[in-house]
Amino acid sequence: MHCLGRAAAVLNLLKIPVSLRPVTAFSLPRRTLSTVTDSQNDLFDYTSGRWVYNDALRHEERRLEFDVDGLRRIAAESINQSLDDVVSLSKLAEGGFNRSFLITLRDGRQMVARVPYPVTVPKYYAVASEVATIEYLRSCGLPTPKIYGYSPDSHNAARTAYILMEFVQGSKLSDVWRSLGDEEVISVIRQLTQLESRMMSLSFPAGGSLYFTKDLDGVASGLGVLLDDARFCVGPDTRLPLWFGRRARLDVDRGPYHSAEAALVVAARKELAYLTQFGRPILPFRRERRPSYLYQPQLPSSHIENLERYLRISSSLIPRDPALSRFCLRHPDLQHNNIIVSRSLESGCQVVGLIDWQHTSILPMFLLVGVPQRLQNYDDPVSQSMTLPSLPDNFDKLDEARRDHEEYIYRRRLVHYHYVTSMKECNQPHYAAFMDPLWALRNRLFQHAGEPWEGETINLKLALIEAMEKWKEFTGRDAMCPIEFDAEDQRQTMALDEMLGTAGMGFETLQDMAGLAEEGWVSTKGYESAVAFLKSRKDEGLAMAESAEEREEIMTQWPWDDMDEEEYR
Repeated sequence: MHCLGRAAAVLNLLKIPVSLRPVTAFSLPRRTLSTVTDSQNDLFDYTSGRWVYNDALRHEERRLEFDVDGLRRIAAESINQSLDDVVSLSKLAEGGFNRSFLITLRDGRQMVARVPYPVTVPKYYAVASEVATIEYLRSCGLPTPKIYGYSPDSHNAARTAYILMEFVQGSKLSDVWRSLGDEEVISVIRQLTQLESRMMSLSFPAGGSLYFTKDLDGVASGLGVLLDDARFCVGPDTRLPLWFGRRARLDVDRGPYHSAEAALVVAARKELAYLTQFGRPILPFRRERRPSYLYQPQLPSSHIENLERYLRISSSLIPRDPALSRFCLRHPDLQHNNIIVSRSLESGCQVVGLIDWQHTSILPMFLLVGVPQRLQNYDDPVSQSMTLPSLPDNFDKLDEARRDHEEYIYRRRLVHYHYVTSMKECNQPHYAAFMDPLWALRNRLFQHAGEPWEGETINLKLALIEAMEKWKEFTGRDAMCPIEFDAEDQRQTMALDEMLGTAGMGFETLQDMAGLAEEGWVSTKGYESAVAFLKSRKDEGLAMAESAEEREEIMTQWPWDDMDEEEYR
């Protein structure tokens, strides 16, 4: 454990005065689904935005050449048409893992062709599982797109893996969100909890991901656990952390899981196998956090030790109520871009489609608990108290910027409040799991134990310390906890976490001020101004540096410069 023994130039630059922080905090544009116009250039290249660092690498990861006429022909034949019946194929959207095209036919019909980027993993399984998940849920009455055809590999006329699916008529919720009134927002949230109740009521004989039996038998015969509808089976889990980088080459268990305990330990054992084979000392991947570690490479042995601690307590993380260990699924990323709505005067705003089911996992219910990430507002005290939100009494007297800020806060509180209240009414099993005071800690332990190691172990260690402190609550008795952290170790860990939190707040503030999203993504239109803003901040820091050491620190550790990512894969 390290403590900050000297002033860190980069860390100081990330300490933004409150007066300079933006008043509004609207959600940044999602890198994972950016709409593009029909007229934009290249079908093979990413054109929806840029990255302020490692821009060339991000574009290379997303460049995919394929046979355009081959894809057009396959699409036409999937609905008994010919190539001559295809009027156009245009880029529709680009996400973090896939590129989507809109195909229009002479008779006016439209469909979506979705192709994964070269960087998308797991190969074969990602496409095969998503198709089966969409089809299975559609057969159960959920509003998922109709599948016209697919190929999990590139052995076809298009020379790429692909999914051909229905183009769901309507608007992305993100496109209409700010125009919705309170009653429409409440209605949409209620519809989502009702849909989640239906999907989470489906039970599965094992955990992992869903496949057509014929697709899984083609690559792993006999591995799948059949459903009552034998066309479908549960096979290997497609969650990204299990396959990221060199992990895809590991011969490790990724499911199916036959028990809740197996589901808890597979990802941690995968990471242990990775560290045993590839682990070596590295600096934290997130450069804004490096000053807190005095720029010292961190040892994989520290994370290995914490993973082994996690495995020692994993069986005790299972709730005593067996109903909470039932295998089920929910949408892996229920956010505004993946929700299609239709609006009319008669019926209001109706949810008509849920899209993007890639990396869907079947897990014990207690590992799927919570308000979806893009809808939750856990950190807000009003949301924590489950108080019905309202705008301030003096709202009409505020200036425009402050009104925008208050409306943003109010909308987040409104969504969180009505999601939880609707969950209680529409999805009692989920609500019961949500009311377990340990659900969030269980999920943090599970997530951090399975994450790819990026030179830090503190998130897992903090969760383990909390589990040690709450051991009686986990076990229901005065049993001795099988893991231990002494008082000094805990003190140093908390001090490090506080420093990291300070750096993180400053980093996020600068990200917001520059208009950046995840991984430094920014719209093409905003790229030049974002780069100029960050350069001015860096130049300011260099001018203020009091020593050659500080200048070197800023030059080599600036969080928005290009970096070599190879050792983190």
